[in-house]
Amino acid sequence: MKQVGMLLFVVLGGMALALEAAFLGPLGKSIGRLSASLSIFLIGVIVFSLAMIVLMVAGRRNYLSTLATLPKQPRWLLTGGLVGFIYTIVLTITTPLVGVGTTMVGILCGQITASLAIDHFGILGSERRAIDSYRIGALVLILIALWLIY
Repeated sequence: MKQVGMLLFVVLGGMALALEAAFLGPLGKSIGRLSASLSIFLIGVIVFSLAMIVLMVAGRRNYLSTLATLPKQPRWLLTGGLVGFIYTIVLTITTPLVGVGTTMVGILCGQITASLAIDHFGILGSERRAIDSYRIGALVLILIALWLIY
């Protein structure tokens, strides 16, 4: 049952990404692509900061001491922030041109392709999971979906 709940949570996350694309397209047209992308990050920083303050006041965890260990982390782990930047720019540019559906299926296609490689080779410390015919079949179906929706 726990796994079903997690799958539903992941689906909700995917729905949120589609909403983000729907927001970024018109916002990018209105105020400019880079300004729209920056605004999304700024709002995210504000919301995360407020959430951390609320959790610290509630006594859940001392996030400031956790953040203090950030400079001690391997530098390559900190490059994950670039991924969000790239993703947001791609959404802002492509959504007005091809629509939310095509953008999301294209994003999904890229995600599945990269995640299969990460799993198969155990990249970035991930547990190795061999690519099998089912996973290849799923990727082919997503490629077909991209072709059909475009």
